[in-house]
Amino acid sequence: MNYWQALVLGLVQGLTEFLPVSSSGHLVLAEALIGVKMPGVFVEVALHVATLGSVLVVYGRRLWEIIRGVLTGSRASIQYAALLIVATIPALVVGLLFNDYIEAHFHSMVELGIEFIVTGIILWLTRRPAGERELPGWVGAFWIGVGQAVAILPAISRSGATVATALWAKLKPAAAAEFSFLMAVPVIGGAAVLEGRHMTADIATVGAGPLTFAFLVSFTSGVIAILFLVAMLRRGRFYAFAPYCWIVGVLTLVYALWRG
Repeated sequence: MNYWQALVLGLVQGLTEFLPVSSSGHLVLAEALIGVKMPGVFVEVALHVATLGSVLVVYGRRLWEIIRGVLTGSRASIQYAALLIVATIPALVVGLLFNDYIEAHFHSMVELGIEFIVTGIILWLTRRPAGERELPGWVGAFWIGVGQAVAILPAISRSGATVATALWAKLKPAAAAEFSFLMAVPVIGGAAVLEGRHMTADIATVGAGPLTFAFLVSFTSGVIAILFLVAMLRRGRFYAFAPYCWIVGVLTLVYALWRG
């Protein structure tokens, strides 16, 4: 991977991780279009870790507030932390059970195209007015977690599935975004641990310099994407990303058929 390719992949990951258009799907598509052949999914996970840093920049104060509240016995903080744990369980279970299957099918263009279209449908179904709740109930938290588990598939947007499910659970837009991004912290961290066993070999293959550059680009653009998405949510325009996903999905299928 050279520095130009690193710039493209870093921007793609950072801008699409939090916008509901699937960062993993865009990464796989970008790799195919610019001719980058990645070993496994280590690079994708590394760039996800970069955008995890973006979450910590934007929501770090809120996360620390929850942690401090749990340690001091704050009932509200304990409840929020417990809801995040409930929402995290489905993705951790799916990730552990189906990790090998997901890696084997990660770069399938046909599956990618179908998943982009499904993401668009999920987004389109959020057109109704948002709710007024600050927190989901226990059942709602579980279903938000199921949304995150489904989004382990590369072109199912994690932010799209989780924010959409949170909106369906009657959360306010800003509260839905906060819950979605905070629940990503342990899942991305877990994925990094799983793929960390390949770190030495994969860094040697890709190149430490370009990977570091892509990491920094992804981190910076991720912060911008979070702020933009929250603004779109407040305006009730979350569903506006659906047509884009449909177009990308159809073009991906056409590309897959053309390439054979």
